[in-house]
Amino acid sequence: MTQRQEFKIIKKYDGFEVREYLPCVLAVVKTGAPLAGQSNQGFGHLFSYISKGNASGQKIAMTAPVIAASKEGMQAPQWEMSFVMPAQSVLSEMPVPNSPNVIMREMPSEDCAVVSFKGRATDEVCAKKEKELRALILASGLHASEEVRIARFDPPFKPGFLHYNEIIIPLK
Repeated sequence: MTQRQEFKIIKKYDGFEVREYLPCVLAVVKTGAPLAGQSNQGFGHLFSYISKGNASGQKIAMTAPVIAASKEGMQAPQWEMSFVMPAQSVLSEMPVPNSPNVIMREMPSEDCAVVSFKGRATDEVCAKKEKELRALILASGLHASEEVRIARFDPPFKPGFLHYNEIIIPLK
């Protein structure tokens, strides 16, 4: 089974939950493309990195989810794609990427609002889910950041109606 990013559920609200994501290491690619075009640009570099495309030729286990993130919400002109490294990874011990496009980064613990959904994570569906989640956050008296993350858990060859995805918004 694919290892997933670690978190603790802080509180369940009507329609979403707040999670504390535990610290982790990310391999990140800035795509320079809107959401619709970022998957193809970023995935290859990241997959190469975990498939021995690093200075030590080390194979790194694939984890879930694959994350597309924007600091400016769904309409942002640029996105980052990232793979979460296996739990207990330490940045200083990660192999150096062969590609200059892959940046290694530590992510500290953070609280986020999360809503999950089934089906393909298209631009339209994700924009709608982000808007709905932001409204739920506001109605609950919480404060959302501008950032939005789209977490995809399934391979593209799996039938779209079976895909599991999440919209994640860090809280202030």
